[in-house]
Amino acid sequence: MVLLDHEAFFAELQRLFFSARATGTVRMTIKRYDGRTKPEPREGKEPLPAPVENMCLVRATCRSKKISTVVHGQDVKKFHQVYASLMRGSMDALKKQKKPKTKSKAAH
Repeated sequence: MVLLDHEAFFAELQRLFFSARATGTVRMTIKRYDGRTKPEPREGKEPLPAPVENMCLVRATCRSKKISTVVHGQDVKKFHQVYASLMRGSMDALKKQKKPKTKSKAAH
């Protein structure tokens, strides 16, 4: 998985959306991230220091391509605005699903 800065992440995300237009799915995950790169130590060992600030880890996958970025607390609003505009621009190729016709129950 490649950890990118915000601008590179959005550029690559736009490429993923474009490549998945005909067939494919882009999966996005967002989770809390405390900046730790090492696992929790076992009991009896010295614990890791507490995180200074809360962050979000944003991941996107399409087929075998995986990208990610870390969003700091003060950048969340700006990140979300750019992400929302990118989503609006990328959803123009959605197909309208046909609803199956159901038989209505006739009163007997």
